[in-house]
Amino acid sequence: MILYFSGTGNSEYVAQKLGMAVDDEVLNLFEAIKNSDFSEVYSQRPWVVVAPTYAWRIPRILQGWLERTRLAGSEELYFAMTCGGSIGNAGRYLAELCAQKGMRYRGCMGIVMPENYLALFTTPTKEEALRTIEKADREIEGAARLLEDGEDFPEPDVSFGDRVNSGLVNTLFYPLFVRAKKFCVTDACISCGRCAAVCPLGNVRLTDGKPVWGDRCTHCMACICRCPQEAVEYGGHSRGLPRYTCPQKAR
Repeated sequence: MILYFSGTGNSEYVAQKLGMAVDDEVLNLFEAIKNSDFSEVYSQRPWVVVAPTYAWRIPRILQGWLERTRLAGSEELYFAMTCGGSIGNAGRYLAELCAQKGMRYRGCMGIVMPENYLALFTTPTKEEALRTIEKADREIEGAARLLEDGEDFPEPDVSFGDRVNSGLVNTLFYPLFVRAKKFCVTDACISCGRCAAVCPLGNVRLTDGKPVWGDRCTHCMACICRCPQEAVEYGGHSRGLPRYTCPQKAR
């Protein structure tokens, strides 16, 4: 079974593409994470977790869900991580997670997808995004072949910088950068509630028809990128930048 968490659609695309290639069930973890549902999930086939890369590791909200949820049936666990450039030394921590769960770690593959992190970076145009996805499709096809053949995902070479990024930088990233206080809304807001609906932590609520952010943000960028009016901003950095949601559907 293929499990995925996705804020703006990159990991959803990869998961759906893998699912079709290997003819396996695909499960969106959004509701389970949002509702703190840690009910047992069962699969006879190897597990594949598809996730975005947050500071060179999987998102902490997904890590916490995996730690608390029993994956029954198969004891084999693969990971595919969508990223803007690198997954660093994420594999080390995923191997530790598998050992903690008593499961066999089958490797982690990084798949470069279009950048979506509007809090720090610039998002691509639709044309640039489609070119990146076209390249990613070949990586997804390679991952599918490995799954069908029962082979491990190859581990990338890990540099000193990778170890620092997935270790110290990741540790500091959350308390220093992952905050919601810079999110705000412009007069373009139509009070549709989309931002609240797509937040995986229930961190956005409408007050007098306008969104208000709490202190449980994970910086998935769903609220800012999925606003139909582009009314959500992240301080001054996001102004004038294109919002990003995956422009391609798996087929």
